[in-house]
Formats: sequence, C-alpha cells, structure tokens
Amino acid sequence: MDSFPSRPPAGCARPLSLDSGLLPALRAIPGLTLRENTPLAQFTRFAIGGPADLMVETADPDSFISAILACRRSGVPFYVIGEGSNLVVSDAGFRGVVLRYISRNITAEGNLILADAGVELQRLVDFAIARGLAGLETLAGIPGSAGAAVYGNAGAYGHSISERVARVEFFDGDSRREFSNAECCFEYRESVFKKHKDWMILRIRFELSPGDSAGLRRRADEIMRVRNEKFPPAMKCAGSIFKNLLVANLPPGVVAEIPPQAIREGKVASAFFLEQVGAKGLRRNGIQVASYHANLIYNAGGGTAADLRALIGDLRDRVFSRFGIRLEEEVQYLGE
Repeated sequence: MDSFPSRPPAGCARPLSLDSGLLPALRAIPGLTLRENTPLAQFTRFAIGGPADLMVETADPDSFISAILACRRSGVPFYVIGEGSNLVVSDAGFRGVVLRYISRNITAEGNLILADAGVELQRLVDFAIARGLAGLETLAGIPGSAGAAVYGNAGAYGHSISERVARVEFFDGDSRREFSNAECCFEYRESVFKKHKDWMILRIRFELSPGDSAGLRRRADEIMRVRNEKFPPAMKCAGSIFKNLLVANLPPGVVAEIPPQAIREGKVASAFFLEQVGAKGLRRNGIQVASYHANLIYNAGGGTAADLRALIGDLRDRVFSRFGIRLEEEVQYLGE
C-alpha cells in the first residue's frame, strides 16, 4: 500500500474548508461521515493524487443534498466523485471538500431495475443477469458506479448504457427532478449531466428485456475475460484514456488514411492514431503506455499526476501534429 501524508506539508496554510463555518454546518447534518485531510489516491484507479481538505460521504440522498447546499452557502470549493475510475487527482490534492454519494440500493420489478447512483456498475450487471434481464451484459467489467456510467454514457461492444435508461432522478441545485431518456440528451460518451456538472444523479430506472440468465452469464463472463486480459484488475489504470472518434466528424483527408477494418459502427479507435505516432511503450517516470495497447496508460509504480498529465499531453500533441485532430480524454481532472 502506498503511504500518504497525514497532514499538510510544513508551511502550508490551514485547509480552507476548515477555516470557514462549513465544518460545524456539515457536522450538524445527520448521516454524514467526515474525514479531514483525506488522501484521494485511495479513491482513484491510478492510485495517485494528494489529499482533500475534507472528505464527506453519505448514503442518504437528503443528507447528500444538504451537504451540497452547505458547501454552496459557504463558498468553499467542492467536488462530487464516484468510484474514481476515470479520475486524475492533482499531486497537491484538492483544497476544498470532496463529496461521495455511496447509496447502493437496487431493486427489480418485472423488467424494470431501480438503482441508486452509488451502485457499483458490475453489481448492477450481475443483478440483471441473475434475474434473466438482458441489456446490460456488455457493460461487464467496466469499473465505476451506475451514476458515473450514466453521466458519461459508458458502453462497450457496440452498446451504451443509455439504451436501457428509462428515467434519471437528480438534484439540479434547487430541487429534485426526473428526466426521461430523451431529456438526458445522450450521445457517444456524453449526456446532459456532463454539460451541467452541478446536477447530481441520485437514482436511475432501467428498462430491460427478458433473457436467458445462463446465456447472459456466459456472454458477460467472456467479455470480462477479454477485458481482464487487456486491463488486468491489479493494473493501476483508468482503461482507455482517449475517446474513440466518430468517422463522420473527421476531415476527409484523415478518413482516407484509415483502413476500412479500423472503422467499426461509424467509429475509429483513438488507439489507431496513437499507434501511428509511436505511443506504445512510451514512458514518463512511473507512468507508461502499454506495449500492447496505445490507448492504455498505467501507473507502473511511483507515478505522479504531473507525469500522467504530461504524457497525456505529449500523446495528444503528437496526434494533432500528425493528423490535425484533437483527441479528447475520457478521464476527469481534479485539483490544480
């Protein structure tokens, strides 16, 4: 286990969230767990990043909303995270409050599943398969929570979670609301929630189809096997770093360079472009691009967020210099 500082480095000011009236206000809210100066590396797949002034967790939606409102009233910076599967935290950490909504209730009624945003995505997949409900099995092995998967419209093998989302309950900063699938404005790895980052997903209703549980299990297990070969569970990585690209959005000259077999369902993998610029095996200190997958960056040991961001920037610049296109990261950044 990596070691983390237990207090701010000498000479640092007292954490800003603890110098305001926010701390007593949060302590007055029932159902919250508060931890000061909490290392964030333990909440990310990369296992890098400094501490947050304050970590606040709750499984109660009302307490979660009350904590958000308290942070807003105080003016202290805050950030909501899930399982940290796509999160890059600054080496300096985050000067403010990090909130986690960890409610993990999940129920089924007929072909419908109601899942809290904090439910682990793999648990949701397994829950559906056990009940003979089809539509989520291709998401097997994707890390993170259900809420984060809806936020980023996660998907694999030609399918996205949006195909099975019926309604989403969320907090918009003032009140709880519900959106239909159409109102969520899903696109490839996009949703309305990415455009309104202050909207917090609380619960999702999925509409699935009857299926053969044994067959669904075999399909999910095969997907999991392939995924684990590509992204070993012990590897400190966030899966693919860059989004794949829609061929329709690429300049004709770039499309002409792409072999037909590299185009699938109207998309071309970012790995294709990264391979052309020599990405495989590149390394910056403890951060490395896999030798077998140009869009996989991992922490080989001792890596820092600065190293990771520098390597990502180098790859992005190489592709832009060669093809004139800008790759877009799937990861989110927290801190300076």
